[in-house]
Amino acid sequence: MATEASHSVKSGFQPRSSTEKTLDKGFIWLTRILALAVAALLLFIALTVAIRAMPAIQEYGLGFLFSKEWNPVEGREKYGALPIIYGTLVSSAIALFFAIPLGVGTAVFLSEDFLPLSVRTPLVFLVELLAAIPSIVYGLWGIFVLAPAIAPVLEGLHKNFGWIPLFSTVPGNRSMLIAGIILTIMILPIITAISRDSLASLPPDLRQASLGLGATRWETLFRVLLPAAFSGIVGGIMLALGRAMGETMAVTLVIGASNTISPSLLAPAQTIASLLALQFAEARGLQVAALMYAGLVLFILTLIVNVFADLIVRQVKKF
Repeated sequence: MATEASHSVKSGFQPRSSTEKTLDKGFIWLTRILALAVAALLLFIALTVAIRAMPAIQEYGLGFLFSKEWNPVEGREKYGALPIIYGTLVSSAIALFFAIPLGVGTAVFLSEDFLPLSVRTPLVFLVELLAAIPSIVYGLWGIFVLAPAIAPVLEGLHKNFGWIPLFSTVPGNRSMLIAGIILTIMILPIITAISRDSLASLPPDLRQASLGLGATRWETLFRVLLPAAFSGIVGGIMLALGRAMGETMAVTLVIGASNTISPSLLAPAQTIASLLALQFAEARGLQVAALMYAGLVLFILTLIVNVFADLIVRQVKKF
């Protein structure tokens, strides 16, 4: 025993006391309880929405997902979610199309030593500050600033490429493309911040080992650092996608509230979240159940996207 004690002192190792072991076990159980509580809360929300949507589920079934008509007039009520599902997915896809390269590129620029630290720090703060701006401010900015500013660009797209279905509609102040651009600005700080943190948390040995083997700075960045931070970057993208799919006020103000399906990005459209914002306050009876059904569809879409992203991350890790 004396030999073991002297060896522990010499090596700098000190045995853990029973109090520390008890605290460790308590912390583990606390985190388990909190994780289960979050899962239970998520399940409770889903069940509550599903129960409130049950009249519409019984009335329309899966046909609700493929019907294009949304008529809340009493006596002729008929509800279908296909146009709003289309608007939700397309506007989110536009936002990701622009935000992923911008966000990841900005994260790389701010995590590497391209600029002095005194310049990078304010830039990081300004990017993250974008996430603190209320969505209603983005919507108003989109109406009064963005839409008039890009109007000549949209008119040029229609004039020169109107034969392409994507630009076949005469542009106005509200459209799918404007909503996608607003969503791009709103989710950009999420992708940038999480991607930057993922890159900054990588062990310095990765960069040093790659450079020591003769790789260039760009080879190290694209073949070592970005693949190593891939799971964190995908997590940030999925979090941003959830924000884009569920964004309400900003999209409601700029998308046009048109319950139609058009291949043109210059045409007005509608999303699930914007429909809920516009109609829920005055909804009654079956319309409330239909709106709840639409909210349940949005919940399931978000869940599917996150499961799919998790599968991608696992496959990349195996590769």
